[in-house]
Amino acid sequence: MRWEDYRRSDNVEDRRDDGPSLGGMQLPIGTGGLGIGGLIVVGIIALALGVDPRMLIGNLDQVMNQPRYEQRYRVPPSTPTRTKAPPQDQVGRFVSVVLAQTEDVWKQIFTEQNRRYEAPRLVLFSRSTQSACGFAQSATGPFYCPPDRRVYLDVAFFRELRDRFRAPGEFAQAYVIAHEIGHHIQNLLGILPRITEQRRTLPKAQSNALSVRLELQADCFAGVWAYHANERFRILEAGDVEKALAAASAIGDDRLQQRQRGFVVPDSFTHGTSQQRAAWFTTGLKSGQTSRCNTFARDATPLN
Repeated sequence: MRWEDYRRSDNVEDRRDDGPSLGGMQLPIGTGGLGIGGLIVVGIIALALGVDPRMLIGNLDQVMNQPRYEQRYRVPPSTPTRTKAPPQDQVGRFVSVVLAQTEDVWKQIFTEQNRRYEAPRLVLFSRSTQSACGFAQSATGPFYCPPDRRVYLDVAFFRELRDRFRAPGEFAQAYVIAHEIGHHIQNLLGILPRITEQRRTLPKAQSNALSVRLELQADCFAGVWAYHANERFRILEAGDVEKALAAASAIGDDRLQQRQRGFVVPDSFTHGTSQQRAAWFTTGLKSGQTSRCNTFARDATPLN
């Protein structure tokens, strides 16, 4: 992936030198509960500790049936911005460039749709930090927090993606960031709070099915970003798309459950299968159109 010579975003908040947070041990509540990477690491840790993985993998509203999760989508951003110099290490620069390209791409798309794009912030942390959604830990993986409109990322997840799940490459990492930005897009468009509200009234299996559609749309939005970023910046090199598809496949519910449990429970899926995630990312990548990402349409079942 080509990225070295491009603009870096000013919206990166580097907390990696802050040390572990001493806040409460509350799990962060992102759009899919634990974000794109939480299913990977947390389930393994949960099984090793003898904890029911559903307590960590599923959304807290799925597990505990509490309305507080939905209410937090309506809490105004209040987390203060920390003023620090932009990150200068390679991974920090890379994240800054990818974030800048999501800003450029989505600003253009929103302008064409007569909308105003409000860029999120991306928080880099090490081991743990605080968010408006609660206590963030490395094991939860990357996630988007709607109340403070921030993406939280411990870049150690990139090593997990490369070493444990055999999805190496910078474009695979860019896909992870773009997926979480996809949840921000859903928030700005009103999709995220609307679907969250609907899920409150549904049985668990149906609520999970809506979560799958939400996550698949974020995958599709990541593909839309990749299409336009490549058109504008020519970022793709040989093998990059395959690496992103490998990342999407590595974190499919079916593959993760098979690895963790030895069997698959489709009704418990919250993010979609490996095939579904790769397919919807490809849909966005090939079309470059947000209109093609309506995973909630009656004829756009998660199996497409």
